[in-house]
Amino acid sequence: MAAHRRPQLLLLLLPILCVCGVGSVLGLKAAGGPAEPPDPPAIRAADPPVKGAPAAAAAAAGASQPRRASGWRLSEEEACREDLTRLCPKHTWTNNLAVLECLQDRREEMDIAPDCNHLLWNYKLNLTTDPKFESVATEVCKSTIAEIKECNEEERGRGYLVSCLVDHRGNISEYQCNQYITKMTSIVFSDYRLICGFMDKCKDDINGLRCGSINVGHKDVHSQGEVISCLEKGLVREAEQQQDQVHPIKEECQKAILRVAELSSDDFHLDRHLYFSCREDRERFCQNTQAGEGKVYKCLFNHKFEEAMSEKCRDALTTRQKLISQDYRVSYSLAKACKLDLRKQRCSLDANLPRAREARLSYLLLCLEAAVHRGRTVSGECQGEMLDYRRMLMEDFSLSPEIVLHCRTEIEAHCSGLHRKGRTLHCLMRIGRGDRSTAVDSVCQSALQTLIQSADPGADYRIDRALNEACESVIQTACKHIRTGDPMILSCLMEHLYTEKMVEDCEHRLLELQYFISRDWKLDPILYKKCQGDAARLCHTHGWNETSELMPPGAVFSCLYRHAYRTEEQGRRVNRDHQLSRDCKVEVQRILHQRALDVKLDPELQKRCMTDLGKWCSEKTDTGQELECLQDHLEDLVSVCREVVGNLTELESEDIQIDALLIRACEPVIQVHCHDVADNQIDTGDLMECLVQNKHQKEMNDKCSVGVTHFQLVQMKDFRFSYKFKMSCKEDVLHLCPNIKKKVDVVICLSITVRNDTLQDAREQRVSLKCRKQLRVEELEMSEDIRLEPDLYEPCRSDISRLCPNVNFGNAQMIECLKEQKKLLSQRCHQRIFRLQEGEMNDPELDYQLMRVCKQMIKRFCTEADARNVLQCLKQNKNSELMDPKCKQMITKRQITQNTDYRLNPVLRKACRADIPKFCQTILNKAGEDSELEGQVIGCLKLKYADQRLSPDCEDQIRVILQESALDYRLDPQLQIHCSEEISRLCVEEAAAQEQTGQVEECLKVNLLKIKQDACKKEVLNMLKESKADIFVDPVLHTACALDLKHHCAAITPGRGRQMSCLMEALQDKRVRLQPECKKRLQDRIDMWSYAAKVAPAEGFSDLAVQVMTSPSKNYILLMIAMSVCVLFLVGLLCGRITKRVTRELKDR
Repeated sequence: MAAHRRPQLLLLLLPILCVCGVGSVLGLKAAGGPAEPPDPPAIRAADPPVKGAPAAAAAAAGASQPRRASGWRLSEEEACREDLTRLCPKHTWTNNLAVLECLQDRREEMDIAPDCNHLLWNYKLNLTTDPKFESVATEVCKSTIAEIKECNEEERGRGYLVSCLVDHRGNISEYQCNQYITKMTSIVFSDYRLICGFMDKCKDDINGLRCGSINVGHKDVHSQGEVISCLEKGLVREAEQQQDQVHPIKEECQKAILRVAELSSDDFHLDRHLYFSCREDRERFCQNTQAGEGKVYKCLFNHKFEEAMSEKCRDALTTRQKLISQDYRVSYSLAKACKLDLRKQRCSLDANLPRAREARLSYLLLCLEAAVHRGRTVSGECQGEMLDYRRMLMEDFSLSPEIVLHCRTEIEAHCSGLHRKGRTLHCLMRIGRGDRSTAVDSVCQSALQTLIQSADPGADYRIDRALNEACESVIQTACKHIRTGDPMILSCLMEHLYTEKMVEDCEHRLLELQYFISRDWKLDPILYKKCQGDAARLCHTHGWNETSELMPPGAVFSCLYRHAYRTEEQGRRVNRDHQLSRDCKVEVQRILHQRALDVKLDPELQKRCMTDLGKWCSEKTDTGQELECLQDHLEDLVSVCREVVGNLTELESEDIQIDALLIRACEPVIQVHCHDVADNQIDTGDLMECLVQNKHQKEMNDKCSVGVTHFQLVQMKDFRFSYKFKMSCKEDVLHLCPNIKKKVDVVICLSITVRNDTLQDAREQRVSLKCRKQLRVEELEMSEDIRLEPDLYEPCRSDISRLCPNVNFGNAQMIECLKEQKKLLSQRCHQRIFRLQEGEMNDPELDYQLMRVCKQMIKRFCTEADARNVLQCLKQNKNSELMDPKCKQMITKRQITQNTDYRLNPVLRKACRADIPKFCQTILNKAGEDSELEGQVIGCLKLKYADQRLSPDCEDQIRVILQESALDYRLDPQLQIHCSEEISRLCVEEAAAQEQTGQVEECLKVNLLKIKQDACKKEVLNMLKESKADIFVDPVLHTACALDLKHHCAAITPGRGRQMSCLMEALQDKRVRLQPECKKRLQDRIDMWSYAAKVAPAEGFSDLAVQVMTSPSKNYILLMIAMSVCVLFLVGLLCGRITKRVTRELKDR
């Protein structure tokens, strides 16, 4: 029994308080006109006094029985004896107060007799009109009355003194006075008609809302508690609807209802409806919780959503909580704990707000939270109470009338049946961050945002019970190093979003909450703490709970991150006053890294790109795909969306860690190859550059490779998206390439400028050194993937799908495939590939495959070689024993390519720039600008080399080509074109040999008579002709005669057939003994030359002269020609004298 848990009073004969005074009772009687109850035995009911009668008369009527003030007991009355025996322990019978409490607090199903019920009510009513109790209060609470100014000034004799003491009972420190007032308050609150002024203020509303009868005795004590409950429900319902109110509650009644709730806030016994509704639940959940100071309320609130909680109690608790949300003073513990803090922080002195709003729980929370966030002192006890009520708001959406009012449609359509543990609120939040088809309207969205700001779950994740329960396992594993309740817990959860440690339910709850936190920068307490000064200085923000139309909360973070990354503008340093502090910049970067995981966490992006997201990216629902999709369709986006996506991409180029998913995917590569740049607090594009350079390391996985390539492709759309390139070349682009936006076009523009300046030997390069260095990096990166060069990729799309469908794009594999299939390419693609090869041959560093395959060989053989001479260096070391076979094969491929067209061999082109137009102009006239000459020009130069008509520089280069092609027939494109069938028919084994040592050429020479095709036969004859000019061009003969050359022709200078003539003379000289193999090969060559002379005689005098000069019997032939000339001269002389003599004889006649 409650009576046993409370200390007994000293003044049991003066058991009850005069709260109302006579005037209110008179008003009640006159207004309501209740029938007078029958007089119970031994006690007479008060006669209904006339309105306006003196208080003394009523007091006298109430005290007409003297024995009531002395030894009269309720237990002696016949009307209640049976109920007393049945319901109350015997030891309470001697105590009127204990009996009264016992019968009042009985279980609802245990009825008492009507006569007993009326006896109790009249007993309390008569006592409340007795002024003697005011004198008792004056005596018991003498020092307290003196301390409380308001009560000391109350008029005596009208019952108002004790009413004032009830109002200020929280300030009563005197023990006996406190106990006295507490006991009497519990009696008064048992019936709304006994509460001072309540009936006067709320009579019309009771009738209008049909909350019960106002007639004495019409309902029992339980029903009278229901009347107040009915009014309370009407009050909260009115706040939730605000429209179509048939019977709006009068303002004075609203205040009375809230005042009653406030006065009953310390002891749950005083809220009769809640007491009776939750009596069993109190025993079940809060048995060990002492009554008083609102402790039982708080205990029941904490168990509100337990399965064992009865629905009746849950409803009563919800009504109580709704009243608290309207007036924080209805919560005794909150009002008491925060009283001094509210005064200290001036939370009740806002002249811009109506007084009614200042009592709102949300206003109190916002005001005190603002103080906490500003670093002001708020007591720990108050902060603890605030935490409880913020959690309460997040648990039950119905406590926020704005949510109930403005989100009713969304709740009924999508969130019905989810009323417990914050699930309805999270359902609304999920819809709020959804697409247009399920989006909430703006008013509901605003209500949700206001609630999140009031509850401030960003400061302590435990406030959001749904999030706390969903993420408990993740917090225990991934965030166990962080103190419980620390704001960094949310940051930790965001960092583990989409990782193996994250669970699906936690992921959903986290994103739902972060969606709203991202729309108000103040809701991230760490960000607000570190950046409030910068925000006020740079973004013109106001206080924590104040808003500005010029800078709404959602725009502040955009303002901060623009200043965080703006270190240079138009090539000039930005004023330090316009930069963020270091701590703030770190926080901005942290949040950017976390929120980049989902476009919905970027309010500006989602707002401006809603249409484009639906148009282009409706099917891209996986993590991170929406932003990638927007970047892919950058040119197709509307201007406002294109601008914000471009700005975000520009930030990513400066700090790629904003793309958290990419960084996670690339973690193995970063740890091994890029840990130095990754550890830098400020990333300036170095990390992405490192990832690109190591894109094909063994640590690179598919996800990372795809992500890096995607970002490279996005960078091609605008040179600003490459941070280092932008910062290095900004001035050069403005000066040399104005109005060019695409990165590939900018690179081409700058590259052409650099090349022209280099070719023209300009005194000063127009492109700055810093830009040239970065330009080289960009060119190298673009050479890795054909997609990074749109001018090449677009013309070759169809060829790629037709000829290289299963080849990967990366590692320049696709480009290499197209090179190998060059003869089958479409005309446009063929032209582009030719231009690409021309550029690579001029600058081998741009040949990605060559540089990749031969990387180690370049380090071994060409460390001192200029970058543009790398291929030349590799060719010179191609036949070294230390040469890697794969690199050797790649060098051969490039040699084959070079020999197809002199323009692809820059060294030859430079050496023969005068010889080519002189001897091969007819070939040039027939050739196209972007198509290969298939070795025709080089073939032309070879013939002139055999005729010894080339300039020295050109002759040296042709000799090298002849020597190389003599070893490998594939390096002679004309031979390949005309003799491919003959080779496959006559020289299969030689062609299949991996080592090319001139065996195929030798096979063709040996089988010259078997060759059927004239074109092929001509090529072989040309080879024979070329070999006469230089023995080095005939590798088989040179190998066979190497020793003889050393012994007999060491002093002979190579070239122009001199060494070959030396060997032929040695062959004819019987004194000289040549090596058998050399002798045999030489004899074979003489036979071949003889056959060649017969098959292909000299076509003119010049060819004849060349043949004589290149003949091994040149001296003999020249001697014979000289002797013939001499003979002819002598014959002419003799014949001339004879004819002259004959003529004279004829004249003499």
